[in-house]
Amino acid sequence: MFERLRRRFGRRPKRRSNAEWVRDLAAADSHAITDLRAELLRGVRIVLRRRAPAKAEDLAEDFVQEAVLKILVSLDSFRGDSRFMTWAQTIVVRVAFTELRRKRWENVSLDGLVDERPFGGLDAAGDAAVSETLSERNAAGLLRELMQSELTEKQRTAIEAVMLHGMPIDEVARRMDSNRNALYKLLHDARKRLKEGFEARGLTLEQLLDD
Repeated sequence: MFERLRRRFGRRPKRRSNAEWVRDLAAADSHAITDLRAELLRGVRIVLRRRAPAKAEDLAEDFVQEAVLKILVSLDSFRGDSRFMTWAQTIVVRVAFTELRRKRWENVSLDGLVDERPFGGLDAAGDAAVSETLSERNAAGLLRELMQSELTEKQRTAIEAVMLHGMPIDEVARRMDSNRNALYKLLHDARKRLKEGFEARGLTLEQLLDD
């Protein structure tokens, strides 16, 4: 492994203690930054070959570049509870997963998630499950009715995107020019109104949407 890294980066990565990593990176030591990049590339490529094998090489460099910047500005947050490289690899993997989720949804519009038939996504994906616990389409139809009559347009969009289609919270918040906390509040209020509507009819929202 070290020989491959040496051929790629021109030198053998130096073994460092936690304190040495922090000291050298804080001093912007070029060898330390090169060694950090080499170690992060090794780790993130393993992850990407499992998640996105066709794009592993192309994406790895971009993810590592972003992770290195995050690590350099976050050195003060490293407490030494684990090996420095374990902490650093966690950051690059988090960057990779966040970007992979974003890329998955980047060409999907929120408007496109709500098709021409209101809440059609539920019909396609949820009716089979609903029929096992409730009376066939009645519950799904009631959910659509309540979403149409009880929720605001923003609440309907958030419910559709996050709960029925699985779009990440951060991505939905970005598309709606909002933030994570505001979207959580929007979803909480929407679920509360739907729950009240279901309970008034002797049903529970949890039979359709997981907590």
